[in-house]
Amino acid sequence: MTVITPKLTLERRLLGECELIISLDEVGRGALAGPVAVGAAMMDAAGARRRVPEGLRDSKLVTERRRPEVAARAAAWVQASAVGWASAAEVDQIGIMRALGLAASRAVQAIADQGIAVGEALIILDGNHDYVSNVHPEPLRVRPVIKADRDCASVSAASVIAKVARDGHMAELHGTHPAYQWNRNKGYASLEHRDAIRTFGLSPFHRSSWAIADVPTLF
Repeated sequence: MTVITPKLTLERRLLGECELIISLDEVGRGALAGPVAVGAAMMDAAGARRRVPEGLRDSKLVTERRRPEVAARAAAWVQASAVGWASAAEVDQIGIMRALGLAASRAVQAIADQGIAVGEALIILDGNHDYVSNVHPEPLRVRPVIKADRDCASVSAASVIAKVARDGHMAELHGTHPAYQWNRNKGYASLEHRDAIRTFGLSPFHRSSWAIADVPTLF
């Protein structure tokens, strides 16, 4: 399989039209347990002239062993970064797409809390649907880009930063709920996870509104 190295082609072009870009990518959308997380990476024109960190890829293309070091390089490379969260309870209460928007809005707000004028930024959102604008309390300029996590280096940075943060969170939850093996499956529908659900039932961190017994195994 050919691995595509993300570039800054789109970011450099867009930064000719605006002063800042904030790139967003989500992790945990398809998990049975745990929060959804959205990573945010902010870049300006000066930052877009810097070399892409070694090994930076969409988080799905980076091995688990290497992700922490790649995420650390990504966070040091961009001008600001953050992770926004929406809990499993919020997924149950408002649905997965609105929860993604809530997590994304919180990620953008976390960038704003670092002193960044996010209202002046252009948001690059991985995918084909803008799930942020209807949730964030202030107007945002959002541009969904299909396969941005694969092709755009700033979105790859957001992806791996969010993935490492969420994996770490699931490893912490494993300490209080070890039967589900979240340190291994990160809340996704592995065979061991589903077997544990059949044996022990749902924890407070499961998305109880989902038809979990019917979800296909992903690992």
